[in-house]
Formats: sequence, C-alpha cells, structure tokens
Amino acid sequence: MPDATLMTEVHRGPFLESRHAGHAVIADLSGVLEAWGDPDAVILPRSSVKMIQALPLVASGAAREAGLGSEQLALACASHNGAAIHTGRVAAWLDSLGMGEAELRCGPQMPDDREAKFALIRAHEQPSQIHNNCSGKHAGMLTLARHLGAGPDYVDPDHPVQRACRSAFEEVTGEPSPGYGIDGCSVPNFATRLSALARAMAWFATAEQRADTASRAAAELVAAMTAHPDLVAGEGRACTELMRAAGGRAAIKTGAEGVFTAILPEMGLGIALKIADGATRASECAMAALLVRLGVLEAGDPAVRRRMDAPIRNRRGIETGSIRPADALRAPATTRSAAP
Repeated sequence: MPDATLMTEVHRGPFLESRHAGHAVIADLSGVLEAWGDPDAVILPRSSVKMIQALPLVASGAAREAGLGSEQLALACASHNGAAIHTGRVAAWLDSLGMGEAELRCGPQMPDDREAKFALIRAHEQPSQIHNNCSGKHAGMLTLARHLGAGPDYVDPDHPVQRACRSAFEEVTGEPSPGYGIDGCSVPNFATRLSALARAMAWFATAEQRADTASRAAAELVAAMTAHPDLVAGEGRACTELMRAAGGRAAIKTGAEGVFTAILPEMGLGIALKIADGATRASECAMAALLVRLGVLEAGDPAVRRRMDAPIRNRRGIETGSIRPADALRAPATTRSAAP
C-alpha cells in the first residue's frame, strides 16, 4: 500500500518549516486517471459528501413536494458560516415544514461568521442549532423524513433517512461502505476508498448526460451548488471563493480533517483528496493546486493565491514565508478528459 505523499509545504524564509502529506485522486467514470499517495486509502469523507447525502431528498420527490428551490438545495449541501443569509433561510425552510429548531438533531454551534457571532455575544445569547454549519443538511433530512412518514430521530443509523443515505452513498461510490463514524452533527458518515469517492464525484460531474431519476437529482444539486456558492460555505471560505473563481465550472466541497472533493462537469471528472494530518491549510492548498493543474482555475486568481503559494505574514504585516503545493501537484496534468 503506497504511503501518503508530500502535498503541501510551509516555508519560512529560506527554510522548509512544515510538511503535510496526503492522498489524492482524479477520476472519471472508468476509474482512476491520476493518483498521489494511496488511491485505495479508506477515509471518512466527512462533509465533503453532503451532495450525496442530499440525493435521496431530491430523488425521492421530497424536495419537489416541499417546494424547495435551488437555494434550499445548496443549503442541503452546505457547511455554512452561520451568517444571516444562511440561518434566515434555514429558519424559513423549517417554518414551511411546520417545524422549528427543536426538531433538529445537529446541536448548537457558535457561528463562524463574525457579524453573527458578535451579535450573539452583544445580546448575551447562546447559538442555536440553526447556527450549526450542518443545519441545511438537517433541514433536508427532516424534509425527507416527513415525506417518508418516518419518525423524528432521523440521525439514527437505522432510520429510513439514513438507510436511504447509505444506499445512495454505496450506489454512487460503486461499492459497499465498510462502516461509519458519527459526524460532528450526529449523522452517520460512511467510510469509503478515496478512489471510490473520486469516482462518485465523476458520477455527479456526468449526471446531466443521463436521464435516470438519481442522475437528474444529482445534476440539480450540482447546479444549486454552483449557482449559490455563498450558501454552500460563506464569505472568506475556500469552497465559496474557489467556486466563484471557477465561474460555474466546478462544485467544490470541503470536509473536516483535511478532506476535499470537486465535481468538474465540463471535463467529466471528480477529485477527492485527504491530508493525513487533517490540516485544512494543506487541503485547501492541494485542492487549489489540482484545479490549476487541470486548467479549471488560474494560478494568479486572488482566490487561488490566498491558498496556493499564499504568503504568510507576521503581526506587523511583514511577509515571512509561504504555503506551497508540492512539486508533484504542479506538473502538467496527464489528463484533461472531456465528458463524452
């Protein structure tokens, strides 16, 4: 089994100060096209697969029955900042179901959005479950549970909602999951090989070419993500900024512990990567480098420069170093496959 390979370097002055190793795969529907590290490494994909978890919501007809639009579908795929644009929409969504924050099972979380965070502090208020970065995903699961006539404990691994999510996950990865861990928001997170995860992203990338129900649902979710990058993450976040820079050519999703995925519809490709030590700075740098490598993003774009070859400054604003992708990620791509 190949070891994790060097993916990101942190330099200070003339010295290499830190290194981050990991695994990455670029795939199409036929399989792995390029790989770094171990393409068969088994990982927990965390929030990078929220679009897979949202598939049953759309494919079942629950989203249509509830009158959900593209904003709600983007939020179902989101790890949002808890800003007003996120929490207001989730609250309205729950209200339209005749439900409220009490029905959520994700737990409260202090918002990452500074304005929302400071507003809570000034008001001496505690964050609610709607502030949780996964509240859109949970609103989607509540919508599906209502459609299925299922019970309220939708996070239970044996609940019909989670059985539907596991079925969708195994269908798009093309193989059974070896198990699951419980995510930060209490939902089961199903493990898979990195190559299978990249293949799943390629399945989403080519969804518009197929007419089956699941593929139509996938195409709708990808369109929602690319139409509303601000809802998928938030201001200052890599997912939002890189999707904006891609101009609709990529749906990009982060996950905790150094995981990232990307869906590239024009090329029919999927990307999945995992940084071994879980460092977000490394996963953002590596994903930006792979998107530049494939020609989806320009190296000089400000959103890219904040993550790839990004300057490190001290508290006086003096540039002291940089975060750089490893040379192996910079080489010209060996494939630029277009979707058939």
